[in-house]
Amino acid sequence: MQLAAGKRVAHADTPTAEEMKARARSIVEDLKKLAPEADRLRRLPEQSVALLKGQHLGRVIQPRSCGGYGLSMRSHVDVVSTVGEGCGASAWVLAVIHAHNWLMGHLPASAQQEVYGSDPDMFVSAVIGPRGKAIKQANGTYRLSGVWPFASGCDHAGWFLFGAEVFDQSGAKIDEADLLVPASQVQILDDWHVAGLQGTGSSTVKIADIEVPGHRYLSLPRLLESELPTFKSGDDEWLTRAQATPVLGLCITTAALGIARAALAEFLRIVPGKKVTYTNHIADEWIPTHVALGEAAAMIHAAGLVLYRIADDIDEWARRGEKMPMELRGRIRMDCGYAVRLLSDAVDKLFINAGASGLNLKGSMQRAARDLKAINMHGLLLMETGAEIYGRILLGKGSNTPII
Repeated sequence: MQLAAGKRVAHADTPTAEEMKARARSIVEDLKKLAPEADRLRRLPEQSVALLKGQHLGRVIQPRSCGGYGLSMRSHVDVVSTVGEGCGASAWVLAVIHAHNWLMGHLPASAQQEVYGSDPDMFVSAVIGPRGKAIKQANGTYRLSGVWPFASGCDHAGWFLFGAEVFDQSGAKIDEADLLVPASQVQILDDWHVAGLQGTGSSTVKIADIEVPGHRYLSLPRLLESELPTFKSGDDEWLTRAQATPVLGLCITTAALGIARAALAEFLRIVPGKKVTYTNHIADEWIPTHVALGEAAAMIHAAGLVLYRIADDIDEWARRGEKMPMELRGRIRMDCGYAVRLLSDAVDKLFINAGASGLNLKGSMQRAARDLKAINMHGLLLMETGAEIYGRILLGKGSNTPII
């Protein structure tokens, strides 16, 4: 499908949210079989990527101007959490691809054409934070250099978005931005040796003094405060006008919901009939098992309700074309961290009460526990940081970060 420069792609076959969730469900069992291989490779197997792309799952919140479906954040939660029931690494990579595809909706049509013109299912990897350095040239281009860790899905990306501090030629800082770079100009360092989210291939990437055209530039402060021209547009790409940090925050939580649901299913599979060693108890007849299971299931359910509430709030304010009030933005940042902590704590209960069976590397319980720990360690999801920010806002002291 070829995108006409400056024009939006019309999808006569744009699926519904229910159809997208069904597409995700159709590949869960195949992804589950491939999950151990993702851990072994430390990146997604090509078969997993083919499954995701074959069902066009990356297009859920990708704007129609980029060849996507432009559905909703609620649909994002549906699709990514469903994929997470099969493979947490696949869900994490898909979720960040969603985030980056959404970001691409704020770049000029010429940049969108370069990325999606020949392949609307293109993967765009990114490290959004301004870790690199860009120098604006007199001709409007930028010289970009830097090293960016944690570029999830980088092995499968055709393009990258790199965050950088931007300086003029006199050395004065003038902005912070994400700059769009083709994969051919990026070096991937094979350094992703970790205990959680092993299969996400979140390696460090680097580039040295390359030229980036001016149309591949996205100002981060203007994005975060809804000041880009796309936020003022009267077109029907309503989701592109959503508040940026809530969108990006939600995108990195939703894999956790599917991972926890899969762990609950695994617990129910392995525990019935299991003897509680050094006792006369059978695990599924033992009161402590009932209590742990009931608590864990309730925590997973509650976290899901929180994530869907975030999605609905983002969708509502985006449809209205209005900036979210600061208190709501603070609550969402807090709730993102709170939800993934609930999910991790829930799976810990299951993991401990599953006994030695949960440690089996051929099973998924140990992987779920490790992956959820890794998700909780993401800087945007640290619950204590979110609580501080939200508490400050509730006290009328304002946010102490622009990332809200």
